[in-house]
Amino acid sequence: MRYLPLLVFLALYAYAALAFGLPSAVGLAYGLASGACFALYAYDKAAARRGGRRTPERDLLLLGLAGGWPGALLAQQWLRHKTVKVPFQYLFWLTVGVNLAGFCALARALA
Repeated sequence: MRYLPLLVFLALYAYAALAFGLPSAVGLAYGLASGACFALYAYDKAAARRGGRRTPERDLLLLGLAGGWPGALLAQQWLRHKTVKVPFQYLFWLTVGVNLAGFCALARALA
């Protein structure tokens, strides 16, 4: 169930690409943002372990909002980072919802 949002998004993306001709640049943007977001979570986790300078939660959330949330979700699960903090999780899922609404609006505009 942890990966269900990713599976739903992949199905939604595939549908939009096939049915509406969604440009491949959209997928590339999601992939790049997800990779960057995963890397930023990994950096923050390492900083937390060594007591170093942390990445502001705002930055993690904004990159997720910009399309990096799939990478953020994978980082949360694989690195066990930011999974317990309830206020962060609330904001994270809010940004995922906003991003998906924007994605749906973009796909519909291209239809």
